[in-house]
Amino acid sequence: MKEGKLVVCGTPIGNLEDASPRLARALAEADLVACEDTRQTRKLLAHLGVQTRMTSYHEVGERERAQELADRVAAGTRLALVTDAGMPAVSDPGYHLVAACLARGLPVEVVPGPSAAMAALVVSGLPSDRFCFEGFLPRRAGQRDRRLAELATEPRTMVFFEAPHRVLATLAAMAEALGPDRACAAGRELTKLHEQVLRGPLAEVRDRLAAQGPRGELTLVVAGASPADRAAAAPADLATEVAALVRDGASTKDAITTVAKATGTARRTVYQAVLDARGRAG
Repeated sequence: MKEGKLVVCGTPIGNLEDASPRLARALAEADLVACEDTRQTRKLLAHLGVQTRMTSYHEVGERERAQELADRVAAGTRLALVTDAGMPAVSDPGYHLVAACLARGLPVEVVPGPSAAMAALVVSGLPSDRFCFEGFLPRRAGQRDRRLAELATEPRTMVFFEAPHRVLATLAAMAEALGPDRACAAGRELTKLHEQVLRGPLAEVRDRLAAQGPRGELTLVVAGASPADRAAAAPADLATEVAALVRDGASTKDAITTVAKATGTARRTVYQAVLDARGRAG
């Protein structure tokens, strides 16, 4: 019996001309292509002149489907894994299938490809020597805001993915948590004919995007906190200052507002620092 293998394939993020000869060969040599959306993958296969059979593999029932596909690899199937765009398992389905194959001792190979995160980071003009990838922020506003409060003092450049119907709210929340003047870049339609990158302060980029209307998947790149920002926004210090004002008779609400104005920190960030301090104390 022939040995099966999982081949994780990075695909073009927009421009099909970015497909490599190695990608074309990997898809042609596969017995089966597991894909997020067969309609999208069919376009890629047609562009490459490949006629390999396809099967669906997406977020719905991903864990169970991963086990089924790992069974096929164990039985000798050479399985190529792709998503609609970019690298599987990076903010896309794939992790569970890779893990399932590795847990069984099955060979896993990767075919690198274009990356929206890397493309946006490089073209943003922001520091790229050290960065962190945050993917999609939580959809619920409260969870999103808590995550942004945690990132307020992150010194590295940050890269996010966002959907067009949420991006304006996300940029507004970022401006509130990180400061409206924090530098950022919003990339849309990267590698495509109408590629666009908006650069500037968070509040300004949000307004420009609102004026033209957000369309297409977006990649947001946000500058890390400066040393002055990190010193001013240290959560423990903010919570201590609020506690001191409350002891002197101020209400928690007024104390948070006072500390936010005095330190130049977003009120939401100060509020989160207070909640975190209470959680540790409790």
